Amino acid sequence: MTETPVPRLVLRLAIPSMVSMVVTALYNVVDAAFVGHLSTEATAGIGISFAYMTFIQAVGFFFGHGSGNHISRALGARKYDDAEVMASVGFFTPLLIGVVAAVVGLPLLPQMVRLLGAPPAVVPYACDYLRYILIASPLMMSALTLNNQLRLQGNARFGMVGIVSGAVLNIVLDPLLIFGLDLGVTGASIATALSQTFAWGLLLWGTMRPESVHIRLRNFRPSWACYVEIVAGGLPSLFRQLFNCLSAIMLNYAASSFAPPGQDASSVAAFAVVSRTTMFAFSLILGFTQGFQPVCGFNYGAHKYRRVRQSYHFTLVVSFTMLSVLSLLGYIFAPQIIAVFRDEDPLLITIGSEALRWQCVVFPLCTVGTATNMLLQNIRMTFPATLLAVGRQGLFFVPSILLLPRLFGLEGVEMTQASADLCTFLLAVPFAIWITRKLKKLEQQQPAM
Repeated sequence: MTETPVPRLVLRLAIPSMVSMVVTALYNVVDAAFVGHLSTEATAGIGISFAYMTFIQAVGFFFGHGSGNHISRALGARKYDDAEVMASVGFFTPLLIGVVAAVVGLPLLPQMVRLLGAPPAVVPYACDYLRYILIASPLMMSALTLNNQLRLQGNARFGMVGIVSGAVLNIVLDPLLIFGLDLGVTGASIATALSQTFAWGLLLWGTMRPESVHIRLRNFRPSWACYVEIVAGGLPSLFRQLFNCLSAIMLNYAASSFAPPGQDASSVAAFAVVSRTTMFAFSLILGFTQGFQPVCGFNYGAHKYRRVRQSYHFTLVVSFTMLSVLSLLGYIFAPQIIAVFRDEDPLLITIGSEALRWQCVVFPLCTVGTATNMLLQNIRMTFPATLLAVGRQGLFFVPSILLLPRLFGLEGVEMTQASADLCTFLLAVPFAIWITRKLKKLEQQQPAM
C-alpha cells in the first residue's frame, strides 16, 4: 500500500470497488427493467421504493465508511486489536438498526409509501415491492457495511465477489419470480431480498479469511469513542445518502405535481428510470473513488503525503474521463436507454429522455466534488467533507426542486439535478485547490519530521 506505484495500486483496488458499486446499483436497474414491462404504475412503484433503498444505503455506508476508514488507518499504524473491535461495532450496529426499521415499517407500510410520494394508483405496487425489502433491511444494511470494511482494509476483491454473486442470483430470480410464478412486483421484491441475503452470507464468510479483519461477537464493545470515530469517518456518507433519500422523495412529489393531467404515474416512472440510469453510471465513479480511499488512508496514516496527492490527482483525471464518455453516450442515446425500461409508454420515454439529457450536460463535473469529498473524509476533515457530501442532493438540489418547477413547470423538474451538479462543482473547486496545497506543504515538511 505504501510502495506500489500509485496508478497501478489505485487501479488494482478501484476495479473491484467499481464492480461492487455497479452491481449494487444493478439490483435497482434489473428490478426496474423487468417490472417496467408489467405496467407504468408498477414502474412508478419501484421508483417510489428507491427512496427507502437510499436510506438503507445511508445506514450501510455510514457504518461501513466510518468504521472502515478507522480500520484502514489502524492497519497502517499496526493497531490490529483496535481494528477488530471497530469492525465488530461497525457490523453489528447497522444489523440492529435494520431490525428496528423492519419492525416499525412493516405495520405502517401504506402510510410509508404515501409519505415517500406515491400517487394513489401507485401505492399498492410500492407496498408490494417494499414489503420484503423491509424484512431484509438488517442484512442489506450490514452487507453494505461489510463490503466497505473489506474494501477499506484492502480486500476489495472478495467484497466484489460477494456483491456480484448476489446480483447474478437476482438476475436469475427476477424473471422466474416475476413472470414464471406470476408474482409481479412482489416477485421482484422477493428476488432482491433473497439475493441480498446470499451476498450477506458470502461477505460475512469473507471476514473469516486469514487476511481479513475478523468480525467477532465478543469484540462488539460499543463505546462513545467508537461511535465518535464512526461519525468522524462516516458522517459525510450518512448526510450524502440521507439527502439522496430526501431528494428522491421531493422528486417523486414534483414529478407527480407538475405532470400533464392524468399522467402522474408516467411522470413519476420516467424520473425513476432516469434516477436509476444516472445512479448506475455514477456508481462507476463512486467505485473508482472508493478504490482510492484505502490508498489515501494507508498512506496518510504512514505520513506519505506525496502518494496521497498523486493518488488524488490520478483519481480526478480518470474519473472525469470515464464520466465524460458515459455522458456523451447518454445524451446521444437517451430515448433508447429509457425505452429499455418501458417502451410501451411514449410519454414516459419523452419525459425521461429530456431529463437524462439535462443530466448528461453537466454530469462529468461531479467528479471534482466526489473525489475531493472522499479525500477529505478519509483524512478526517469531517466538516468540509460533509459540506461537499450534502451539496449535490441537499444544499443545491432542495432549493432547485422548490424553485425551478415553479418557474418552468415539468421542464424545471427535468433540469433540477443538472442545476444542483453545476453548483456543487463550483463549491468543490476551492476545496480541491486548498487540500492539494495543504498536502504539498505537508510533503515539503516531511524531511524535517
